[in-house]
Amino acid sequence: MLDETQLKIIDAAMSLIMERSYPSTTTKDIALRAGVNECTIFRKFKGKKEIVLSAMTLPEWNPCLKEADFKYEGSLEKDLLHFAEVYMRKVTPRMVKVSLGLRVPELYQDTSEGILKVPQLFKNVLVRYFQEMKADGKLPDVDCESLSMMFLSMNFGFVFLDASFGKQLTELEKEKYIRESVHVFVQGIS
Repeated sequence: MLDETQLKIIDAAMSLIMERSYPSTTTKDIALRAGVNECTIFRKFKGKKEIVLSAMTLPEWNPCLKEADFKYEGSLEKDLLHFAEVYMRKVTPRMVKVSLGLRVPELYQDTSEGILKVPQLFKNVLVRYFQEMKADGKLPDVDCESLSMMFLSMNFGFVFLDASFGKQLTELEKEKYIRESVHVFVQGIS
């Protein structure tokens, strides 16, 4: 169980990593932002990498996506709307920025498995869902892996662009994007 000081250090470190990148964030910067002495960081953590790895286990810094989040009724449009809404509620622009900040060579060996869990879980849920819809005759004979990657990319792409550019690229609201993109997707595969 992490104590209050550790949580302050984690929040400071992760905020700085999103702003500056992992290599550009020092323990001195983290201490200043967290309002603690730099020595406190090393009493609480082995170093910057341990702070990041601890953060990846916390809901504030991890989307915590679970298979149980994706319930469905058998209606392609309704189910895929739900899937997209859940995905975009949990995989936020902030989470994308964190994920990008953790893809540096110094960390990638330790963080890549945790980062991959989110898209892998969503893809696996989608593959099983599309296979079931195909077996029920609600989809033509299509490649479920390809469909899953298309749907995943469509959703991640919007979040990624929002994380990268905010409203500079489009004023389109997330809810409208979800509604319209899912509708077009379902029309295209039906």
